[in-house]
Amino acid sequence: MSSTATSAITPDHLRDALGFSARRGRTFLWCAALVVILAATLLGGIVAGPVDITVADTLRIVSHHVFGTQLIADGGSTQEAIVWQIRVPRAVLGASVGAGLALAGVVLQALVRNVLADPYVLGINSGASVGTAAAILFGVGTGLGEYALQGSAFIGAMGASLLVFFIARSAGRLTSIRLLMAGVAVGYALSAATSFLIFAADSAEGARSVMFWLLGSLGLANWNGPLAVIVIVVTAVAAILMIGARHLDALAAGDETALTLGINPDRLRFALLVLSCLLVGAIVAMAGSIGFVGLVVPHLARRLVGGSHRAVLPVAALLGAILLVCADILARILLAPQEIPIGIITAMVGAPFLLILVRRMHATT
Repeated sequence: MSSTATSAITPDHLRDALGFSARRGRTFLWCAALVVILAATLLGGIVAGPVDITVADTLRIVSHHVFGTQLIADGGSTQEAIVWQIRVPRAVLGASVGAGLALAGVVLQALVRNVLADPYVLGINSGASVGTAAAILFGVGTGLGEYALQGSAFIGAMGASLLVFFIARSAGRLTSIRLLMAGVAVGYALSAATSFLIFAADSAEGARSVMFWLLGSLGLANWNGPLAVIVIVVTAVAAILMIGARHLDALAAGDETALTLGINPDRLRFALLVLSCLLVGAIVAMAGSIGFVGLVVPHLARRLVGGSHRAVLPVAALLGAILLVCADILARILLAPQEIPIGIITAMVGAPFLLILVRRMHATT
């Protein structure tokens, strides 16, 4: 019996098993390294600021609030308030937003099978922007209380996604290219709608606030409910995506492959759109419209760990968190004490990357 079992193990099986083990080990190592880098980046984001607070005092303050250790800091309550009430929530928000945008980019690139897809492409970001601009300028969603911005952004994102979905579906069977084209068209229309709302507003100050918000900022970070909502949403969606990572692999391989595995690609696309709306709606309402993270990070993750979504998802989330916290640090220190909208920093990084990507794609065709 043992000889039969031994003879069943072919060299191909052995190579596949060793290759899978090596890929899993590489993913683990990258995740461990990125966790360490993220911790260092978060510490840098907390320390950076116009008020000089040492790393030692920062660590003592954070340790006091997280682990209940004794608080001994040179600046007393003032430093404690700056670190714990302003800088730590901002760093947590930056990491959550970056991870969420990266996850949304991974999902949408698998959904439309296009390496240039991100939350902008399918109109999700534009829909969320319309909802949030309407809430800021005209008080839409006031019945939702402190969650008015988040609720309006989610409704706008969901409405845009449903519109894209049904436009693409009306032409026949839902395909990636139809979804992509419908998303681009709806995105442009909703961007124009956001601009119209800004010009239609009576308040010049409100219009300036929306314009600044459209470029992205983490300045609204605090320990109130909206930050907790974003952390919960990003964590929950990440867990769901990890459980369904093989479904993403199948969808990225094509509708025929998905159908062969018993997966309904249309239903899966709709479910992924809902998850993307949750992510983008919460993020846009809290941090504004931040581009290029969902485009750049998935490519970096795939270069590090390959194309399997079980490996790409955690690596992309960690990379996105690191990238956005670093971008926020630059946004605060480049023109200090003036703060640059964080979307400008991500665009400065993402635009050259996009040009390099397009050039490589052209070279391979």
